[in-house]
Amino acid sequence: MKPMKPKEMFGLPIQKKGSYHDTESKKKYVAPERVDQVFNKLRERLMLINNWKSYCGEGFADFKLFDSKGEMINRYPLIGDYIRIDIPGPGTVEAKGFDWVEIVDLFEEQTHGICLDFVMMTCRPSKSPQDKTSEHIVHFYSDQATSTFGIFKGRDFIQAGIYGRNETPNMDAQFLDKARNLLIAAGGMIGVSKIEWKTLVNGLLDF
Repeated sequence: MKPMKPKEMFGLPIQKKGSYHDTESKKKYVAPERVDQVFNKLRERLMLINNWKSYCGEGFADFKLFDSKGEMINRYPLIGDYIRIDIPGPGTVEAKGFDWVEIVDLFEEQTHGICLDFVMMTCRPSKSPQDKTSEHIVHFYSDQATSTFGIFKGRDFIQAGIYGRNETPNMDAQFLDKARNLLIAAGGMIGVSKIEWKTLVNGLLDF
């Protein structure tokens, strides 16, 4: 069952309007040294965005990391980078079949076993960095929406989570894209997300 209220934690944008989701997966371990080892692996898997699809199978969306110049890159992400999303089914007309988000926040906290360690990355629907002539948001959600990807390590567990906030359809688009955005956003609002986030959080933890 969906909780009555969205989760509140440090680093998450405040939910103000539209739909939201909190999608999490957790694994427990007995040996503390094992927790440290698997968390380091989990951090690498989160940061290698170009590999996300390989954790989830053929039916999942494909994510690729781009720099601010619109060139595809294979490194850990930075604030100001972009992620191109190729979701199953029809894509945007304006962005040649893709949706785009910009990485607007990225930080981590390491306490060396004292308490909770975490890495969090927040993305927001954006223009395409490859189109220098348009400032249009090319994503099914408006630029008020965010998706925050987080990984966490406690004394005896690791956890992955994706947290969507302020999800409203992007209506500043061409007619065909507007219709598509409404359909996908409506699916997300009733819990049938076009991008199955649960598949990704499970895949991140499946070593």
